[in-house]
Amino acid sequence: MTRNQLVEQIRLKRSYLCVGLDTDMNRIPKHLQGHDDAVFEFNRQIIDATRDLCVSYKINTAFYEAMGLKGWEALEKTVNYIPIEHFSIADAKRADIGNTSAQYAKTFFETLNFDAVTVAPYMGEDSVRPFLEYDNKWAIVLGLTSNPGSIDFEQQKTGDEFLYEMVLRKVSKWGNTNNLMFVIGATKSSDLEPIRKIIPEHFLLVPGVGFQGGSMEEVSKYGMIKNTSVTNDCGLLVNVSRAIIYASEKEDFAEEARAIALEYQSEMATYL
Repeated sequence: MTRNQLVEQIRLKRSYLCVGLDTDMNRIPKHLQGHDDAVFEFNRQIIDATRDLCVSYKINTAFYEAMGLKGWEALEKTVNYIPIEHFSIADAKRADIGNTSAQYAKTFFETLNFDAVTVAPYMGEDSVRPFLEYDNKWAIVLGLTSNPGSIDFEQQKTGDEFLYEMVLRKVSKWGNTNNLMFVIGATKSSDLEPIRKIIPEHFLLVPGVGFQGGSMEEVSKYGMIKNTSVTNDCGLLVNVSRAIIYASEKEDFAEEARAIALEYQSEMATYL
């Protein structure tokens, strides 16, 4: 998917919502537990209920890999079911030496046909480069994450700047605003304004709104692209997972998921 296509969907739907399909077999409603492919059936109903309210779906591959072959089959069926106009993200956090990264890129961009994959930057440019060599595909590089452990390395000073700031500055030169995004946690929304000074025009994937306590208002205020040549691009994908997909554990789970997604979309519309 190109940047223009993504921006078109954001404008059309008045939404920059990304629904996270972190589907845990233990939390699927009981009435689906006996289904031959419970994970895919759950995902299918969530997608059908939310597709007009979001512009993206993010699949956290760990929840599928843990199930072995059956999980990979559910993952493949899910990504194939995501409508073509939606930006599909493999949240896999891959990166390794160049030839291994090339195989990871092939896995998620060719075999599974995702639009984007999350990538860890700490092995350097050669570990990220293979993900940037595909047309109309995206590497979403970890910048400042929302977990408590981000203080161990990301928020340590290296010279006059934090390590995550060095990462943003260096990595932004490896690709461009049409193939490179960054993960910036919503629980660090106070840092979004200075981050935008480093990467003013890149899209940000922002987890942490919902159960992790991030504020949609603050993320939108400080994280949207401003005062640049691409101001109208929004520049945000805000991911919400558990608050939407587990809004109910009963037979009405899809309807309740839609209701929560609509609340997020309606709020987003006021900020666009």
